[in-house]
Amino acid sequence: MNRPLAGVTVAFDLDGTLVDTAPDLIGTLNHLLVEDGLPALPLDQARPFIGHGARHLIRLGFQAAGQTLHPARLEQMFERFIPHYRDRIAEESRPFPGCEAALDGLAARGATLCVCTNKPSDLSEALLGQLGLASRFAAIVGPDRAAAPKPDAAHMQAAVAAAGGDIARAILVGDSGTDAGAARAAGAGLILVAFGYTEIPAADLNPDALIAHYDELPAACLRLMGACDA
Repeated sequence: MNRPLAGVTVAFDLDGTLVDTAPDLIGTLNHLLVEDGLPALPLDQARPFIGHGARHLIRLGFQAAGQTLHPARLEQMFERFIPHYRDRIAEESRPFPGCEAALDGLAARGATLCVCTNKPSDLSEALLGQLGLASRFAAIVGPDRAAAPKPDAAHMQAAVAAAGGDIARAILVGDSGTDAGAARAAGAGLILVAFGYTEIPAADLNPDALIAHYDELPAACLRLMGACDA
C-alpha cells in the first residue's frame, strides 16, 4: 500500500467517537443519584448529556432526575464523581465496532493520529491505556493541555501541534456540535459519526462526511484530502 495520507493528521474525539464510554460514565452518574435518594436514569436518556465534561453530565443528570444543583453542590458532586469513575473507567467501555481496524488502516496509509477530547488528559490516557489503544496516538490532548476546550479552535490546534501536524492538513473525527465547532473554527476537515452522543443529530451539523460505521472512515479521509489508494 502506498501512503496517500502522509502529512495528514487525523484527530479524534474520545467519548462517543472512539469509545462507547456511556455505560461507565452513566453508571457513575447513577451511583451518585441513588446515593442521594434519586432515581437512576436509563442509559439512552442520559447518553446525550456526555461530551461536555463531567460537570455538564452531572448537572443535566441531576436535573433530569428532578434536582437542580447549585454551583457549590455541583462541585461536591464532581469531587465524588471523579474517583468513582476512575475506578471503573474501562469496566464496560469499549471501542466502537471497527474502530481499531480503521485506526490501523489510517496509519498504514501514512496518517498521524491524535486525540482531542474534553475528557481530562489523565483520564483519557487511563482509559485508552486500559483498552490497549493509547500507543496508536501521537498525542492525547485533553482540555487541560490546551488554551481553551472544544469548541474553541485552540483545542484542535493544540492537539494537531502536539502530534507534529499541520492544521491545514488535519481532520477532526467527532460526534457532536462541540466537535463541529472546533473543526470549523480551526479550518480543519470534519467527519462525524452517526452513532455518538449528541443532542443535535450529527447530520444536521453539516459535516464534510458522515459515517455510520468505522469501516467507512479511511475512504472518507481519503476523499477529504483529495487522495486515493493505489
